[in-house]
Amino acid sequence: MNKTKARVRINKLFRFLFQFSGLLCISILLGIFGMLCYNTIAFFTKISPIDFITATQWAPSSGGDTSTYGLLPLLVSTLLVTSGSMVLAIPLGIGTALFMSEYAGAGMKQWLKPTIEMLAAIPSVVIGFVGITIVSPLISTLFGLPNGLNALNGSVLLAIMALPTIITISEDAIHAVPQSLKEASLGLGATYWQTLRGVVLPTAAPGIIAAVMLGMGRAIGETMTVLMATGNTLAFPKSFFDSIRTITATIAIEMGEVPYQTTHYYALFAIAFVLFIITMLVNILAEHIANRIRQFQ
Repeated sequence: MNKTKARVRINKLFRFLFQFSGLLCISILLGIFGMLCYNTIAFFTKISPIDFITATQWAPSSGGDTSTYGLLPLLVSTLLVTSGSMVLAIPLGIGTALFMSEYAGAGMKQWLKPTIEMLAAIPSVVIGFVGITIVSPLISTLFGLPNGLNALNGSVLLAIMALPTIITISEDAIHAVPQSLKEASLGLGATYWQTLRGVVLPTAAPGIIAAVMLGMGRAIGETMTVLMATGNTLAFPKSFFDSIRTITATIAIEMGEVPYQTTHYYALFAIAFVLFIITMLVNILAEHIANRIRQFQ
């Protein structure tokens, strides 16, 4: 009886701890959202939201009434480098996950998977240094550019940083597909490639989508790498060969020197709020797509 009571107390204790942890995470998230909203509203009392969204120049350093706080170049730069990284990382990541799960032998998989996971442990400043010293000169030579510090350089580096997340989670999702489904497809006369394309990938799609979205979130939120390797030019980007500055890089560069509670100070919170909304929408969209796929399976 005493053991039963002790077990019940322990279960209640852990249930309380888990509930407290969940509520704490939600409270922190709401607190961050509230702080961003408060400072963003303070910014919009000084600057028109229309001007903020449509202006094509970010020039707060000029001071006074001549300062311009245009979101558009920062937003386009962020989306440009993120989309470029996903174009590179998604096929390579899913292809590597398929190889590891379905083709690689036990010996190869034993060293390949830890090596890929170790890639995620490399500090972003090291990836940025590689971009400056290796990738940038290579891009400059291949395309005949004055320098390679541009959106293409950032895309390559962000793709490298997103690969461990995409590969690891996709490989787990593919590996979780029941063997009976594969055997049934092969038994009906399908080739192994047809089985992968028509059975394995659709079944593992929710997990693969989650992997891609997490990789995209890593790319959107990365700071140090894009700060070092993309040139930090505030001009409106027109191609992947232009130097850019993303939202995260702008916050990192300017927040440490901006005077407290000035328009410039509130403007940085406003672009952080935009970044928060983008990330939240990406996660909501990913969850919606994954749920729809699960309903049709």
